[in-house]
Amino acid sequence: MTQDLSFEKSKFFTPEIYAKEQRERMDSTRGRLLIASCRSGAYLAEEVVKKYNKFLLEAGSEEEVLYLGKIDKSFSDSETNVLLDIHVSDYDIFLFQALLDPTSVRSVDQNYMALLIAVRAFREHGANHITAVLPYLAYARQDKPTKFKREPTTAKLMADLTIEAGIDRLVVWEPHCGQIRGFYRSIPVHMLESSTLFINEFSEFKGRKDVITVAPDEGAAKFVTHFGQALSLNWAIASKHRPEPEIAEIKDIIGDFDGKKIAIVLDDMISNGGTIYELARKLVKEKEIKEIRIGISHNLGIPGARERLEILQKDYHLKNVIITNSIPQTKEFKELSFMEERCLSEILARTINRIHYNRSVSEVFYSPNEE
Repeated sequence: MTQDLSFEKSKFFTPEIYAKEQRERMDSTRGRLLIASCRSGAYLAEEVVKKYNKFLLEAGSEEEVLYLGKIDKSFSDSETNVLLDIHVSDYDIFLFQALLDPTSVRSVDQNYMALLIAVRAFREHGANHITAVLPYLAYARQDKPTKFKREPTTAKLMADLTIEAGIDRLVVWEPHCGQIRGFYRSIPVHMLESSTLFINEFSEFKGRKDVITVAPDEGAAKFVTHFGQALSLNWAIASKHRPEPEIAEIKDIIGDFDGKKIAIVLDDMISNGGTIYELARKLVKEKEIKEIRIGISHNLGIPGARERLEILQKDYHLKNVIITNSIPQTKEFKELSFMEERCLSEILARTINRIHYNRSVSEVFYSPNEE
């Protein structure tokens, strides 16, 4: 007799459910779940642990996920040290780190080193699996040398170092480019997309003829197209040129703006805010847009971006900016009334749950083919 082992997509796996399934299917286990964090990653890891335990309780489980936080420290000579307070042999480790942390004095390079040392600590002490959870993947923008410039492919170097340290899986939130996956060779890379989040956030505009969604450059075009299809909105794309690093010029915006009054601008990150600033001004001055809404996966927390956003809110009809907490946000940005932060704890808790129980991560996210 054929056994029915199917699960609804909404089901949250518990130790009891998984144990029952194991008895029926005789699958191997990944080991006991342990969520850990370096210092800069603790702010998000703690929220994920709370959310995970909440889901376990709601699903009828009496278990709680084990958490080991802030495992790194600095010696007086600035060297990084990692100390594990418990035995980790045979555990399935999910290690959180914020590679960019504007709320601390630790640099990207220091946070990266802490990650590598932490991974090596878990590997040397017998962890079954080590998944690095890096919501913002630093160095991803250095995925290829600039044309006619003698630069290294630094993103590939960082991938090599992380693999050498000992990870066997990577979870990232909306990385800068898709080819990052190839840099990690045979290691699974879960590139979590923000489509579901922003489709839900802007669902009130579905099907409206006076709304258009805009990509700031060709890199965001595919994402904006997918978003537009999901909400039945027209889309446009800006032609961007960088005369030098960190400087953006918007040459033109290609799209049908007839009757359009509201523009939804989506991008992967705000760095110094130059691209968003130039695009918004052009939308208002040349396309007669009356209201601008922005959705961003990563806000890098650079002070210059705050100044530009405040000008857009004051003079160029900026209504709101929705960001995530993939990067710890400074007080300066949290104080902006039009800046709305969304926590990634639920998405990451469900992602970890599915990886831990060997299930598809893609089912956590929106697919237009399901409607």
